[in-house]
Amino acid sequence: MLGGVAAELRGAIGVLAKRDVQIPARHLSGAPGAALAASAGDAARSVERPAALGDDCAAIPDGDGYLLLAAEGIWPAFLEGDPRFAGYSAVMVNVSDVYAMGGRPIAVVDVVWGTSAGALEPVWEGMVAASRAYGVPIVGGHTSARSPYNALAVAIAGRARRLITSFAARPGDVLVAAIDLRGEMHAEHPFWNASTGADPARLRGDLEVLPALAEAGLCDAGKDISMGGVAGTLLMLLETSCAGAVLDLEAVPRPRDVPLARWLLAFPSYGFLLSVRPGVAGEVLSAFARRGIASAAVGAVDGSRRLTLQAAGERQTLWDLSAEPLTGLAREGAR
Repeated sequence: MLGGVAAELRGAIGVLAKRDVQIPARHLSGAPGAALAASAGDAARSVERPAALGDDCAAIPDGDGYLLLAAEGIWPAFLEGDPRFAGYSAVMVNVSDVYAMGGRPIAVVDVVWGTSAGALEPVWEGMVAASRAYGVPIVGGHTSARSPYNALAVAIAGRARRLITSFAARPGDVLVAAIDLRGEMHAEHPFWNASTGADPARLRGDLEVLPALAEAGLCDAGKDISMGGVAGTLLMLLETSCAGAVLDLEAVPRPRDVPLARWLLAFPSYGFLLSVRPGVAGEVLSAFARRGIASAAVGAVDGSRRLTLQAAGERQTLWDLSAEPLTGLAREGAR
């Protein structure tokens, strides 16, 4: 059973697509900006890192905090099949990236290409709906209705007082998964939507848990669960932190009617994977519980640089990062 799940995860497009990050990683290694990134990471924990890549946002030291910048492009098949929800998601995932870093969003800008004005209407309806739901204004960008194809990307700016980064997971940490299960799977794509039907005030309050944890000193390491699902997101966190982990699949919060392998690859509208010190894990779990967010300790970080899956008394290595990089963003000298 576990071998089959591992094989499905290893071959999933949401995981394998993360290898594309090796292209910018190669080109930007040692490029200007590395010192800024290292300073931002050091503020969260003393970690030497050579490149400004690997976090959910770029973190630029600014006064008594950090300016956060991020951007997301939308999968073409998703945009074609459900343009309104694609527009909504383009804003939503950027908002999640900022909160995943312990920050709060300021504003977004968009780049939208469409074959006609009619093709752009549902995309814009979705973006505006998400802007209102999350209270994040759309302040500019680029729109063209004279393109031979439809395309969408959104960028965001935010600010953080203290950071949650991808570089600070360390052996001995408890892995905590927090996912809003008050939603449903998309009919065609591996997206868990717990956002469009929710009260906007609750959405914003639920996201405030992340900067509150960072500012209280309860968490400095983690990522939002993205297209690679729980497994792919954890691999990226481990790679940048030069660590390994055991992931207990049976402990991951999951809706009863979604098969395990499909859920491990799902992209939830609210989902975060955090690496926290053992002594504060209970406080972190309680913070999510108070908001009605399903959360659990789902494993432990170690120094193996391998991601090992555990279920029903079995163990299976999913990925050995020391032998096969995923994004290529491991700290220099750790390979």
